[in-house]
Amino acid sequence: MEELFGHISLGLFILQTVLFVALIFLLKKFAWKPILDAVNEREEGIKNALQSAESAKKEMQNLKSDNEKLLADARAERDALMKEAREIKDKMINDAKAEAQAAGEKMIAQAKASIESEKNAAMADLKNQVSSLSLEIAEKVLRDELSNKESQTKLVEKMLGDAKLN
Repeated sequence: MEELFGHISLGLFILQTVLFVALIFLLKKFAWKPILDAVNEREEGIKNALQSAESAKKEMQNLKSDNEKLLADARAERDALMKEAREIKDKMINDAKAEAQAAGEKMIAQAKASIESEKNAAMADLKNQVSSLSLEIAEKVLRDELSNKESQTKLVEKMLGDAKLN
């Protein structure tokens, strides 16, 4: 029996070996390639997903830096506009001050001219009044002096004497 079992086990061993080799051959021929293809495909999909994630990460960083740059540009433009607005405001204030000062100086000059004109008119009027009064006084004095004959003669002689001296 031992021989039978020994023979059977050797035959069984060979049969199992042949079946195993056939199974490996069949697996290699029909299943191994699709399994390896599926594993390779899965590996490739994972690599692509990692690359896509890395690309997305880089793109997000680029977008973030672009956004920061746009924000910085916007801030710089806002600052420039604010500076320009301040300069325009200051210029408008200075122009208004200069205009007000020029208008004030013009008004002062007009007032001075008006005062000078009124002063000249008053002086002319005063001179006219003084000359009128002087003439009236002179006329009265002359009347008094000429009313008497002796005074008239003295005046005429004095005038003639003055005329000869000149």
